[in-house]
Amino acid sequence: MSRSLRFSAFAAAAVLLSTLPLAAAGGAYRDEALADLKNLETKFTGLAGAVAADKFTYRPGEGVRSVSEVYLHVAAANFGLSRVFGTPPPEGFDFRGMEKSTTDKAEIGKKLAASFAHMRGAIEKLADGDEEKAVKMFGRDTTMRGALAGALGHLHEHLGQAIAYARVNGTTPPWNE
Repeated sequence: MSRSLRFSAFAAAAVLLSTLPLAAAGGAYRDEALADLKNLETKFTGLAGAVAADKFTYRPGEGVRSVSEVYLHVAAANFGLSRVFGTPPPEGFDFRGMEKSTTDKAEIGKKLAASFAHMRGAIEKLADGDEEKAVKMFGRDTTMRGALAGALGHLHEHLGQAIAYARVNGTTPPWNE
């Protein structure tokens, strides 16, 4: 396939993909974030389910998060970052100990699912029209839209990490099969 043909195919796919979740969401910043969150949840939970339980302790190097720690970090962030959107973490939530709290695949799956439900609930409570509302995230001034972009960007970053870990360990992401 020629380079220009590959570029044209890529451009057509990008245009098509750019219209799917956001157009369906109606354009409101909250609905756009919810559509992205749902996609991320589907990918994270599907990938966590596909990775063999004995691979949850895999880490690519000393001092680097293991598979289980990546998923628990994501769960902890979903519970903790909801505070920026006006929803406190669940009662008794301890961010500091969560990443190393378990390597059990089933328990991690439950925590991951609960964290996405918690984050979804926090985002659903946001009012349309508040996208420019000033908030602080990690001590920095931003807007509600900026905080949502930051939280979702964090999830995308760790999805890439989880995909790399899965592939190194012989697991193909379910959406690529």
